[in-house]
Amino acid sequence: MTLSGTDRVLRACPLLLAIFMVTLSPVKTATETDPYRILGVSRGASQAEIKRAYKSLAKEWHPDKNKDPNAEDTFIKISKSYEILSNEERRANFDRYGQTDENQPFGQSQHHGFRNFHNSFYFDESFFHFSRTRDFADSKYLFHHAQFNSEVIPESHKRPYLIKVISEWCFACVHIEPVWKETVQELEPLGIGIGIIDLGFERRLASQLGVHRAPTIIGLVNGRATFFHQAVVREHLRQFVEDLLPQKQVEKITDDTYLSFLESWRDENKPSVLLFDVVPAVPLMYKLTAFSFRDYVRFGYVDQGASHNVRLLRQFNINTYAPTMLLFKEDTVNPVDIIQARGMKRQIMDEFVSNNKFLQVPRLVNQQLFDELCPVKQFHRRRKYCVLLITSEDQSFQPGNQAFLDFARVNVKEVLRFAYVYQRQQQPLCQALLPNQAVLLPQVVILERRSQAGKVLFRSVAGGWNGSEEEKYRLHEQLELLQKDPSYLSSDATLPELNNERAPMFIIRWMNAAYDYVVQSYEDLLYSSGREMMPILSLIFSALFILFGTVIIQAFSEPGESKPQRSKPKEQPPSEEEASNRAGTSSRPPKKDFVEVTELTDITYISNLVKLRPGHINVVLVLTHSSKNALLRKFAKEVFSFSGTQTLHFSFLNADKHHNWMPSLLRSASSQTDGHSAEDEESSDYTGYVLALNGYKKYFSLFRPVFTGEDPSEASSTSETSFSSDTRRNSRSRSRSSSHSRSRSHSREEGSASKRGSGRTTSIEVHHKLDKLGVWMERLTEGSLPRLQVPYWPSLDANKES
Repeated sequence: MTLSGTDRVLRACPLLLAIFMVTLSPVKTATETDPYRILGVSRGASQAEIKRAYKSLAKEWHPDKNKDPNAEDTFIKISKSYEILSNEERRANFDRYGQTDENQPFGQSQHHGFRNFHNSFYFDESFFHFSRTRDFADSKYLFHHAQFNSEVIPESHKRPYLIKVISEWCFACVHIEPVWKETVQELEPLGIGIGIIDLGFERRLASQLGVHRAPTIIGLVNGRATFFHQAVVREHLRQFVEDLLPQKQVEKITDDTYLSFLESWRDENKPSVLLFDVVPAVPLMYKLTAFSFRDYVRFGYVDQGASHNVRLLRQFNINTYAPTMLLFKEDTVNPVDIIQARGMKRQIMDEFVSNNKFLQVPRLVNQQLFDELCPVKQFHRRRKYCVLLITSEDQSFQPGNQAFLDFARVNVKEVLRFAYVYQRQQQPLCQALLPNQAVLLPQVVILERRSQAGKVLFRSVAGGWNGSEEEKYRLHEQLELLQKDPSYLSSDATLPELNNERAPMFIIRWMNAAYDYVVQSYEDLLYSSGREMMPILSLIFSALFILFGTVIIQAFSEPGESKPQRSKPKEQPPSEEEASNRAGTSSRPPKKDFVEVTELTDITYISNLVKLRPGHINVVLVLTHSSKNALLRKFAKEVFSFSGTQTLHFSFLNADKHHNWMPSLLRSASSQTDGHSAEDEESSDYTGYVLALNGYKKYFSLFRPVFTGEDPSEASSTSETSFSSDTRRNSRSRSRSSSHSRSRSHSREEGSASKRGSGRTTSIEVHHKLDKLGVWMERLTEGSLPRLQVPYWPSLDANKES
């Protein structure tokens, strides 16, 4: 069959039309995606012209300002075009090949729709200007729920965080990505934390922050999240972070105010830092440093270009060509440290302030400052001694305080820390170091911290302190002796936690919390969508319903319905005997130093002693009905720092119930030694004795109260001296004899000490009987105490009082 010419033309028309459409389609696509055409610039436009065009179009087509339905798509095209033309390499690729996708091979941009015949419905991501919102570089900034609560929130009290919330397939996240990257490159070197939260994977964290959509930008300072509600521009983000910081943490200093600023170190108890720079506004980097060290140092800023700072620049000889930092402590005329650098960096500032964040003689105003100045000893080489002046803020004490400061300036050493406290503000601490003494004159105490529970070794300098040359010489001599012989600190005590003198009043804390809540609620109502406002509105209406419901019920209730209730009879306070019995049945000592203490009874005797597991020791306190409360409190305080180990158990034995058990135990021990316990058998009062019982190996170590004088305050120091001499004698005997003779020498010396004090047991109060228990517990843990063997443990049932 032969086709005519007309038929050939008619049959070829659809084919020609399809070829024409395919040929026209790339031209149309290239026109719509031409970045030059979208930005309205010529191909020879400079980078400045391209940037100006982008800013103008971005401001006009921003979705937050332009209500056109196509505003978001247009804005995305503008951002994508600017990304291509602002990068010289991508711009050259487009000029040469028409390429707009950086992952596309050169020379194939015009035919990317025909990669495969069978893949005729291929869609390229770049055609829709749509890419994944998270690249590989963002993975190091990702936050997870546990990490955010354990690390980020505590760290936000030292530096602010800027957090971006994104999600997959987020159109709006794409066009803010260039601005976000530029902002991160600028703010991260300044010390600002950067974070990213993926809304799809961290819904729990997003719900905690109150985020329900992406993209969202949040600022985090002091654990409080603040939402960013402006256009995503680098300048706006920078200002947003700056507004998160406290406004008055850096003070503007002039010729008239610098002297009062430097002299406030006595009231503020902080060093002062002055930054000199030619910029009128305080630099953000300096504000961030001030925020990090606001608890330690006061910060001031001096504008070198201002006319009212000429005298200040001349006095300190400031070079106007580079930023300068001066740090002052107690001396307001001469700075203790100076740094000057043309390119001042955050790391340099932090090191400069961190090395000088304490005064030469700071005042202990809270426990945190005490922990940092006088840390607990960890190793012998890291031993720190705290020289503490107990004084007053009265004017009559000022000469002695100034003399102590002068002494500290001269005797600067790595192992010494000088500080002072006011007795009126820190009475519990002063009472623990100077019991039963009133500070009529300043007192100097040298101490060394031994545990986090407050255990310290200390020695007070005799004669007080008034700053004379003789007292300076005496203190210097004792410090030299201390560094040669650490055992010079002969007294021990458990210090209470210091009062926080800087803590704001309750009403101020409540007002600040209320202000933050009101501001947060206002922002939530102002910027939240309808769906996000539903929980808030529901809470408000519920509160109103309850309030008005209560008012209506009270208004319509009859007056006779509210009858006065009969007041309950007032409970009588328990008697002394009942309170003693209550304390005895409870195994919990005072709440402050909690130690699990059980009573040795008929039921617990077998499990807590006879069948005690190998390697375990039961520390037993012997007491009576009358001394139970006082001895249990003192016992719990002394053994608290040793209660962390699982091999030590703590119990008490009531000698009034089982008065024959102690004599039986000592008689069985004396049969194994050469009359060791002869003196103990003569005594009938075992109150305050402590025994370390090893039930498996059938031996025990004994602690007896040491009485050395009529005055309890003198007894403490004298007993320490006696104990130190006994310890030195024991150590010499241990080095010369075998283990059997070592046990006998200890027994004789401790027995003689008990015999010397047995005649004066009534001359000291009950709670002083355990004053040396802490030192004895240290020897127990070291394994240096003498051990008394027994053939068997006496039965508790057979000796129980009927």
